[in-house]
Amino acid sequence: MRARMALAHANITVELREILLSDRPQEIYDASPKGTVPVLQLNDGTVIDESFDIMVWALDQIESDWKDIELEKQLTIIKMNDEDFKPWLNKYKYHIRHPENTREFYQHKCGEILSQYESALKETLYLMGDKPQWVDIAILPLIRQFAHVDLPYFQSAYPKLNQWLEVWKGSDLFQSIMKKYIQWQPDHEPLIVSFAS
Repeated sequence: MRARMALAHANITVELREILLSDRPQEIYDASPKGTVPVLQLNDGTVIDESFDIMVWALDQIESDWKDIELEKQLTIIKMNDEDFKPWLNKYKYHIRHPENTREFYQHKCGEILSQYESALKETLYLMGDKPQWVDIAILPLIRQFAHVDLPYFQSAYPKLNQWLEVWKGSDLFQSIMKKYIQWQPDHEPLIVSFAS
């Protein structure tokens, strides 16, 4: 999601191959042995197989106003979200698989980070001020995942963060990357997509 939003923001056209994780084609392993999504293969054969790195590449192609404010601080927040928040989120989402602690425990551990975002949004529309920045897009997918585990709880516990999420979900940028595409098959004609259109 965040990789697609960065590509859309940079108005980059790609050949899209939509796959199901439950039915991964050999071609994804040929491009990246990790077999995870997203994978971006450039015209020169370079493969970028991490969503954060795809964002970096996409934003480097343009003069982006997403990197205007305290870039190092943004990167620190993104790192915290990816490395600290995400593992707790996965345990919260799949708490049945992690019976060593309760769902509420994992919810609380996620909340230690979410409360920082909630505080940041008390005075501004976005995490770094009154205009969107890289960090907003980078953390958006995981915040959305957390919210959808128990939406009434999220809305009550984090009203500012919920408002921020709703603004993003209603944005043209978000809507542009949420279109549905058919599952790619090797015999399909190339599907050329500009997410921004």
